[in-house]
This record gives sequence, C-alpha cells and structure tokens, in this order.
Amino acid sequence: MELKTLVGEVELKERIKHLADEINKTYGADEPIVAICVLKGAVMFFCELVKYLKMPVRMEFVSLSSYGCSKHSTGRVSALNVSLPPLENEKVLVVEDIMDTGLTLKFLLDYLKTKCNVKDVKLAVMFDKKCARKFDIEPDFYAFDVDDKFIVGFGLDYNEFMRNIPYIGYYETQKN
Repeated sequence: MELKTLVGEVELKERIKHLADEINKTYGADEPIVAICVLKGAVMFFCELVKYLKMPVRMEFVSLSSYGCSKHSTGRVSALNVSLPPLENEKVLVVEDIMDTGLTLKFLLDYLKTKCNVKDVKLAVMFDKKCARKFDIEPDFYAFDVDDKFIVGFGLDYNEFMRNIPYIGYYETQKN
C-alpha cells in the first residue's frame, strides 16, 4: 500500500503559524502561559507551534495514551507520566496531535482543573476528528479537520513508527 499525502509539509507549517497567530490574539503578549505537550504524538506540532507564540511560554510534558499499538482507542487512558510542577492559578495551553473520541483530553483537562487548580486551560490540537467524538469536549484551537482516516506523520504514529514523516499521510483502505 502506498502512503498518500493528506496535508503537505509546506501547508502544514503555514497553518500552524496561523494557529499560533490565533493563540497570540487570545492570550496577548504580556501574560505568561504554561504550554503542555501530550507526548509522544504532539511533540513535532508542539515544537513548531510554540516557536511562533509571542508571550512568555513555560514548556511542560505529559505522557498519556489511549491507543497502545492499535489504530483505535482502547477506551481507557494510560497516564504514563503526568508529573507536573505546581500549576495553581496558571494559564495553561494543552497541545495535542489529534482529538478524536476526546477521552484522553477529557482525562487531562479534568486532571488539570481538579488536581492542579489551574486558572484557565485551553486546548490546541493539530487535527480535530469530530466524526469520532464520544465526549462533550471541543478544542479551543485546531489546525485541520479530518474525517475518518487513520493518519500518520509529523508526530502521529502507527505502532510507534512514521512519526518522522514531515507531512501528514494516510493509507487508502481497500473496500471489498
């Protein structure tokens, strides 16, 4: 099977710059934020996004998973590492690669609100897969909508591979 291009490298990076502009307009240039990257999938998106943010940014990382080695969510979140410094009364921007069912992000947003007592939390995702949503949660910022495709590249993986592809690709599914 041939990997098809969904979003090319140039288009991807240009849209991320525009997304950063939207975030800059929301937060302004003076008040610091804490940007939290959801590892591993969001790391390339996160690095590309934060370099265009104008406000002071403290970067933090968490590791969560609801996929394991599958193309579908397992239906439960594995909190592999959520050790964060104190975030009480901080403005937080959670950065994630893709929002599909919403399970992982609901878990993290609830955690930040209840355990960390953050002042404000917003969500930025590279891809919003509304067709898969199972929880009443929406991103504050997103770069692209995606339909029911399993996508890889620019941090998104299949079985831990393909994260290094500089664009977003997908495989055409064969219909019988």
